[in-house]
Amino acid sequence: VQTEPLLGEPPLLVRGDPYSVVVLLQGYAEPEGVGDAVRADGSVTLVLPQAWGPASSHRESPPEGGGAKTALEEAARGPILVDTGGPWARDTLLGALARQGVAPGDVTLVVGTHGHSDHIGNLGLFPGAALLVSHDFCLPGGRYFPHGLGEERPLRLGPGLEVWATPGHGGQRDVSVVVAGTVLGTVVVAGDVFERSGDEDSWQALSEDPVAQERSRKRVLGTADVVVPGHGAPFRVVRQAPQPPN
Repeated sequence: VQTEPLLGEPPLLVRGDPYSVVVLLQGYAEPEGVGDAVRADGSVTLVLPQAWGPASSHRESPPEGGGAKTALEEAARGPILVDTGGPWARDTLLGALARQGVAPGDVTLVVGTHGHSDHIGNLGLFPGAALLVSHDFCLPGGRYFPHGLGEERPLRLGPGLEVWATPGHGGQRDVSVVVAGTVLGTVVVAGDVFERSGDEDSWQALSEDPVAQERSRKRVLGTADVVVPGHGAPFRVVRQAPQPPN
């Protein structure tokens, strides 16, 4: 498996059916000044159902007693935001959403890949959205549902749209969003499972569980055609054909 950059500046649109992926803000992590200080912010990605438009932004409340599966599927009928960046990026995020014709009130689900401040710092902009932050899922107002997410049990949000448990970087409860059926194949919005393309020499130092993260990285690379990392440009995954024996 090799990787190569996916060329283009944010917003980067990958069209798909039934979901398109828009990388709104590209994350970064850069040394600053003396010592070990780093200036960083996480990538922000929008997953848009093909059938959605601003005129169809009315949302139905999940029926009482429907459980997590029903609530998740209902939340995925509208725009889905994967990570929100840090609070210092508030205005930049709002502008990026507006350019896609999406208002904060249109967002029906926010997925936080893990609980670090540079990835979920703007949750307060979306009080009307359902939230899946790490493994905690709740509806607006703080109504929480158990759901059973695990490495062997992804959460299905819709056709070709899943949330995977990808532990490692932030501990045992990190997640990634998997979007199949795009023009580039399967896109995995991976949070900090991958900091950036070519991070092989550095990701272990930032990981709370390197063994689990190595397992998550291999799983993502085995499925993804495109990876959106936490702190760099999206990249393609290129699989070499096996060579016949001599």
